[in-house]
Amino acid sequence: MEEVPFGVWAAFAGLIAGVVLGLSARLGDFCTLGALESALYGEDQRRLRLWGVVLAVAIFGTHLGDMLGVIDIGGTFYHQIAWNPLASIAGGLLFGYGMAMAGNCGFGALVRFGGGDLRSLVVVVVMGIFAFVALSGPLAPIRNALFPQVDATGLQGIAHVLNVPPLVTAGVISLGLLIWALAHPGLRGSPRQLMWGVAAGAAVVWSFAATTWLSVESFGAVQVEGLSFTAPLGRTLIWLMTSTAGGISFSVGAVCGVMLGALAGSLWRGLFRWEACEDPRELGRQVSGAAMMGVGGVTALGCSVGQGVSAFATLAWSGPVTLAAIALGAVFGLRRLIGGFQPE
Repeated sequence: MEEVPFGVWAAFAGLIAGVVLGLSARLGDFCTLGALESALYGEDQRRLRLWGVVLAVAIFGTHLGDMLGVIDIGGTFYHQIAWNPLASIAGGLLFGYGMAMAGNCGFGALVRFGGGDLRSLVVVVVMGIFAFVALSGPLAPIRNALFPQVDATGLQGIAHVLNVPPLVTAGVISLGLLIWALAHPGLRGSPRQLMWGVAAGAAVVWSFAATTWLSVESFGAVQVEGLSFTAPLGRTLIWLMTSTAGGISFSVGAVCGVMLGALAGSLWRGLFRWEACEDPRELGRQVSGAAMMGVGGVTALGCSVGQGVSAFATLAWSGPVTLAAIALGAVFGLRRLIGGFQPE
């Protein structure tokens, strides 16, 4: 620990979590937009119900780790920044609509890029740039004026408003999600998807546990954080070009890990193939959608994974609210997109 910088250890922890998540996407079909598309237009809820497994494992594992003292939920920015409901809703809706236009969220774009889809590289780059435009660039003053961020006065979330131990609340919610997921016979009959759903949830728990330990060892130099793919895309791009933007970190490792895991999963299933965009209209939708996701994700303090899984795992109020807003924005975007191709 004295010879290797803490940032490198954090990046290695992120790399492990990212590889597992990338494999879960390619081998277990874990995807946000894909789950909504399959449920709405494919009459198949397996991928949507898989989210119940992922969240159940992530929520219960995170709170079990908190009870055992290996995870510091209060050290995450989900509980350090006071929840702004308007930011969660507005940012989530914008992110979800942009996700439908781009055909992927940031995590999904990394997965597809790992599978050889060069169109997704455009989404990754544009989303990372606009995330920093909203985070610290020209749009930052407007975002701060509309959605000011203030320090929280204590733990905030579903598990901290009831007069019962947080692990009990987490257990009840996790059990409900698991029952909902396994009530679908198609998902019950797919051990592969179930296994990778558990792995994706465990990757979130590992992220919190690893960064908690590193935060203690580094005296706070490493931030306690979970998996997220909005601002981390921008940080990774800047680090790859300049070795700045906070230096090598958990986020950089996680972004690279997802691509590596997706590449390995694509090769394993024989799905790797080079693809490029041949339709200028499609490219325009992807660029505009990526820009909306970058701004929306920063406004909501996370993406479909950052808020929808990581924040949800800590049972912060922002998690389920942002996830619902993202889903609503995506459904509206999909209907508008698909309806635009229907004959008169």
